[in-house]
Amino acid sequence: MSLAIVYRESMSLDAFAAAAGVHPQLVMRFVALGLLEPVRGERGEPLFPGGQLARLARIRRLRAALPLNYAAVGVVLDLLARIDDLEEELRRRPSA
Repeated sequence: MSLAIVYRESMSLDAFAAAAGVHPQLVMRFVALGLLEPVRGERGEPLFPGGQLARLARIRRLRAALPLNYAAVGVVLDLLARIDDLEEELRRRPSA
């Protein structure tokens, strides 16, 4: 399965779910579990930054490839983000 990810400033719940190819209830489940972080619109509605599409795709890949529950997926995502931060820090350091 291949997903084309198109980044937009922010999307409504329905637009985000459609772009990700999932049901809006699944998106809200991920929000409740802390795996996705929407921002609030002017009327309090959840809006999803385009970068959250990549995060949702990563969540789905982790669940499909590994026997992880959603709590474990959150831990793996945090560890992957930390690794990315450390690698970026190493790239910015001057060579010794």
